[in-house]
Amino acid sequence: MTPEIKARVAALLDAYKAKGLKIATAESCTGGLVAALLTEISGSSAVVERGFVTYSNEAKTELIGVPADLIAAHGAVSEPVARAMAEGALAHSRADVAVGITGVAGPSGGTAAKPVGLVHFGLTRKGAATVHLERRYGDLGRENVRRRAVEDALSLLEQALR
Repeated sequence: MTPEIKARVAALLDAYKAKGLKIATAESCTGGLVAALLTEISGSSAVVERGFVTYSNEAKTELIGVPADLIAAHGAVSEPVARAMAEGALAHSRADVAVGITGVAGPSGGTAAKPVGLVHFGLTRKGAATVHLERRYGDLGRENVRRRAVEDALSLLEQALR
């Protein structure tokens, strides 16, 4: 973790702690990197409620209640599934805010409709509408797609505080 990212994450955790809010994550293409980054900071247990790594479609359905028919209709990498992941993480935790991330990190798995670098995010907070963000990073390499997705997830978590 770079010093800049560490400072950003520490500030995010401090802000959530000051407001008494807890975070849950539901991660597919990032494989738990957001939760890992948050929990690298000492004292993060006051804020990080839990993280779900829902890499497979079955995990999305079994762990956080994403309807299988939703995945079948839209594909795992889609706006409806990202929204459902965030909402499911909130519903299956004691968190106040949840972020869901699903995408194609590459180098394989992309299609014309869903190319490598496509990532969908859902962010929800108790009592608020779920927000969606779509990013098309391009074929930057798996590590870079995942890193950029983590940075955008942090931005969404920051946005939830406003």
